[in-house]
Amino acid sequence: MALGRRRVAQIVSRDAAGPAWHPSDLIFTTRYGRPVEPRNFNRFWDRRCEAAGVRRITVRDARRTCASLLADLDVHPRVAMQILRHAQFAITMEIYTVVSSAATRDALKRLGQTLDRSTPLS
Repeated sequence: MALGRRRVAQIVSRDAAGPAWHPSDLIFTTRYGRPVEPRNFNRFWDRRCEAAGVRRITVRDARRTCASLLADLDVHPRVAMQILRHAQFAITMEIYTVVSSAATRDALKRLGQTLDRSTPLS
């Protein structure tokens, strides 16, 4: 589980920081337990996009993609709202989610089924 691995990494950081550690209930922090500054996070995000060899997109674009994929997977909108950590249903559905047409959704499902049956590329 990704959050479990993150928790272990945070414990290692806390132990390494010693008395310089700032306790909080945040999942992602600096190596001293402080909140991550947005500009630093954006630089980190850009480096991850580059390392993955993918086109750079904004964090908001990634959240919008996640919301739209959840809609295409027929995930209940309240569940999508919780995953995206939105306080208001309207934010999830009106701003972040782009719902595809029924025909497009059906095509995406069939594509996914075909890819699941495919053999891995070497």
